[in-house]
Parts: sequence; structure tokens; C-alpha cells
Amino acid sequence: MCGIVAYLGSKDAYPILINGLYKLEYRGYDSAGVAILDKELSVYKTKGKVSKLDQFVEDKNTGGSIGIAHTRWATHGEPNTENAHPHYSMNKKIAIIHNGIIENYATLKEELKGRGYTFNSETDTEVLANLIEDVMHNESCSLQEAVLIALNQVVGAYALVVISEGEPDSLIAARKGSPMVIGIGGDDDFFIASDATPIIEYTKNVVYMNDEEIAILKKGEPLKIKTIANKDKTPYVQELEFNLNALEKGGFEHFMLKEIYEQPTSIRDSLRGRLRAKEGVVSLGGIVDYEQKIVHANKIIMIACGTSWHACLVGEYLFEDLARIPVEVEYASEFRYRNPIITENDVVIAVSQSGETADTLAAIELAKEKGATVLGVCNVVGSSISRATHAGSYTHAGPEIGVASTKAFTAQVTVLTMMALRMAQLKGTIPTSRFMQLLHEMEAIPDKVEAVLNDDGVAKQIAEKYQQATNFLYLGRGYNFPVALEGALKLKEISYIHAEGYPAAEMKHGPIALIDKDMPVVFIATNNVIYEKVVSNIQEVKARNGNVIAIVTQGDKVVRGLADYVIEIPATEDMFVPLLASIPLQKLAYYIAVMRGCNVDQPRNLAKSVTVE
Repeated sequence: MCGIVAYLGSKDAYPILINGLYKLEYRGYDSAGVAILDKELSVYKTKGKVSKLDQFVEDKNTGGSIGIAHTRWATHGEPNTENAHPHYSMNKKIAIIHNGIIENYATLKEELKGRGYTFNSETDTEVLANLIEDVMHNESCSLQEAVLIALNQVVGAYALVVISEGEPDSLIAARKGSPMVIGIGGDDDFFIASDATPIIEYTKNVVYMNDEEIAILKKGEPLKIKTIANKDKTPYVQELEFNLNALEKGGFEHFMLKEIYEQPTSIRDSLRGRLRAKEGVVSLGGIVDYEQKIVHANKIIMIACGTSWHACLVGEYLFEDLARIPVEVEYASEFRYRNPIITENDVVIAVSQSGETADTLAAIELAKEKGATVLGVCNVVGSSISRATHAGSYTHAGPEIGVASTKAFTAQVTVLTMMALRMAQLKGTIPTSRFMQLLHEMEAIPDKVEAVLNDDGVAKQIAEKYQQATNFLYLGRGYNFPVALEGALKLKEISYIHAEGYPAAEMKHGPIALIDKDMPVVFIATNNVIYEKVVSNIQEVKARNGNVIAIVTQGDKVVRGLADYVIEIPATEDMFVPLLASIPLQKLAYYIAVMRGCNVDQPRNLAKSVTVE
């Protein structure tokens, strides 16, 4: 979603701001802009990429040691220069950047129009800029006080930073429902951003803002935090754990490809210290105090969006298969608007790569209001979900820059697998010998992922053959059904080819009508208890002249004799197949997208973290 960067200190602001915007490009955006305060407040913005903004300001005055910058993902108003941030207030003495949605902006806008205010954009953000100006004028108050008063009239979500020509040594930041982090550097330097990626280059000391908090940053003074009710808060300074090298491509053409190849490491890191096969130990320290609550839960509800939802589907199979605990998997965006049946005997597991997904956060609050125990699985330390849940387990995937999640998916499945194994151990629902067998096999998964990654040729051949296809169908059964859904999602989001995932047996209930000589059908057809049934489904596709691409267990001969293309993966337990079978599907989507000339890391219309509804 939108990216925010701001700086206040002793250095030139523009190089820091523009560098920060480049670091935030992965979030997805359609326009960019900066505001610099150097005696006068200057705003420069353009539709398009950050590089276009950088070129636009080459002959402009960018001097000054205080400024704000933004990459916009359009919500209110089409993507154009007028709607790009920052936005001036009407007197051009105040500028604001904003991530989120002001729900009552239309009402506020009409009130301001009645008081003589005019507007240059279609955005809700410009309304907020004028509201702050109006409050300062009517109340004869400071910028800080005006922001406090204005936000108490606002309904909606926001992460925002405000700068004023009348207070040239100050920045005011506020957050509700959208992420915001403040970096504290040496020499009285302050950095503000949507996430830590623009900050890590300058400092590792950060403060994560909480909902309904306002930060007051002034040159030569310590950071101050207040609530929007004007109560003082003590800033809690944390140290960032990742390093700058994690934000570079490391010789790969795209971040997505780099992250695909990082999966042996990210899975190992997620297992490290938690799974010790020789000792028969699975230990997830973050949830140890809630293990009995999970074991005795009436049911587990898993909530997520997108790729994380697919990881939850794998989790459903795992918990029910291993631990015999009933599981429901919910889209967070639907869950929050239903009247779900939740009791204090239920456990909710919220899964999110960023830990900032707006719908998932809202679903968490609903579950807590109903008395459920809420656990989180996310990748970002200090994120909103990690703070909103009662407890949880971090994945250790490291920063994921590519918009299409790859290593985040396999890391999430890894953590959910360990959770399910631990609950099975506590409940005694599988024999000890079987439990030990599964631990040893899981410990071997990173090496098997490496083996899958070492075989590139077939995926490239398939991509070359089908890069101009207009539709794909992905089919799987059991644990392989969520893999089919995830494979289809990867293809559609980065190559813009329409793709659907289905349970293989459901093909006859509709999708079979689509199959002809131009339809590639991807089967996840590994050797399991329903292998013969999947073989029958493949034969049905071949009978209708469909093109079959199959992910099979190494050494398979039956499917190889039927399919047009076969990609082999090492043999493993059914429950671990998603960790292997998802890899060639990620690579297939990647190569097709590259061959089609698509922007793999920043696909159109998509944002890495969906922080607004």
C-alpha cells in the first residue's frame, strides 16, 4: 500500500527522502511526491515511478533539512499528479502525506466548502490538510494541537505526517489502523516510515507507533508521544533485527527470484531451535503458555488474506489430520462483516506476512471482543498483529520485497506444521514412533527444497511453451488442493494470465467445460493415497485434448506417460508436499511473467501489504 517517508534533522532531507521512496517501491504505487521545507514549503509530485519524480526535481530547489515524501496507491481519485501526495492545505502553508482512508471525508469536505475552502484533488487526504488549517485558524493553536483536534473529528484509518511552514523545526505524525515506525538516529535525526526498510540504512533504533497515537518531533528535543486524547505516552525504543543486505537483490534479476531461492534458508531459520528431531522435541516458545488452550479448544479459526489464507488451508489439513482439532479457515475480509460464532473456548490463529493487514487486524479485534484466545503467525517483529494478539510465533523468512509472496508462504506453512505436530504430541493423537518419523522428515525438507530449486530446465520449457496462454487451470486433492490455489494466484498476480485453482474432483462440476487444446492444466499429482483418482482426472483432461503439466513424485512413471510436461519433486510425507510442490509453481509463474515482459516485483494494481480496507 502507500509508502510514507519523512525526515527531520541536520542533514539534507531530499537524498534521504528519495532514497526511502526507492526502498518502498515494492509496496505498490502509482504516483510519488515530496515536500521540502526551506524557509518556504515546496511540494513536487508526479504520476508514475519514483525515478520520474527524481528527474522532475532535478532543476528544483530541494534544499532543507526537513521534509516528507510519499508513494501513493490510489483509493480516492484516479492515479494522476493532482491526486498524488503530499497535499497542500489551501493556504499552502501546511502539507500532509497519508496512508489510509478517511471515511467521513465527504461530510467534512462539504463543511469546509461552506467555509470557503477550495480543493485541487479528489482525495480524502486534501480534506484533512484543509481541516488542520481550519482548526489552526479558528483556534489560534499550534500544529500539534490542530492535528489533535482534527483527528478527533475524523472517522477512518490513517498513518500521516504533517509539516507546516509556520513551525519549520517540527513534524507531527499520527497513526490509526495503518503502520508507522519512527527511527531515532544520532545528531538529533528522526526518520519516519511506513515500515523499517527506508530506516535501516540510518539507524536500528525505532519506535513502533500504536493506534491513536501522535508523535511530536522537534529539532533538538526528544521524541514525544501522545494519544489523540492528549495523554502522554513513554516511547518504547526497539532495535531492528534485519540488516541492509537483506534489502538488496544479491545478484538476482528480481527480488522474487531471490526470495524463491532463499526458501531453504527461510525454512531452516523457521525450524531452528524449535524442532529437534533426535530429541523428539517441537517447541514454539511464543505460544507455550497457550498450548493447553489450543489442545482443549472447541475449534480453531484461522483468519488471513491472499497467500496467507492458502497457508491456513494447509494448516486446516494439518491440525485436523494430526491433532484432531476442528478447524475453520476464514477470509479476514468476510469474517469481520459476518456475525461469526466465537466463544471463549475457541482459538483464533491470524496469519499475515507483514503483520499489518487491515482486514486481519479488524478480525483480531472482533475475535478478542468475543473472548477468544488469539494467536498470531507473522514475519515482522513489532508489527501490529504481533502486538494485537495474545501470543504467537514469528516466521523467520527475513524481509520479503517481492509483492508476490513466496518464502513467506513456505515459512508460514512450516510454523503451522510445527504447531500441529506439537498439539498432536500433547494430545497423543499419533503414536510416538510416527511423531518421530515426521520430525526427521521435516528436518530434511530444506535439503529437499534445495534439490527442487536445482532443477530449472523443465519450468523454463513450460514457460516458453505457454507464455501466451490466456487461461490456466490448477488442480490438486487433499494437501495439494491449497497448493493448486496458491499456484494459480502466483500466475495471475504477476503474469496477468487468468488462472483458477480447484479440487481435482470438482473439475467435473464446471471447469471441465473450459478444457480444450488451448487450455494448460496443472496437476499436483504426487504419490499419495488418492493418486489413482488424480490419474483418472488427468485422463479426463487428456480425453478432451487438454495440455497437462504435472508435479509428480520423483520416479513416477504413470503420470509421466500421460502428461505433456512433468516436474519431479523428491518423495516426502503428504503433509510436507506443499513445502516442495509450491516451489516449481512459483518458478513457473516467475518465468512466464518475465517472458511476457511483466514487472515481476511490482505487478500492476497490487500492493505488498494491504493496510487499508
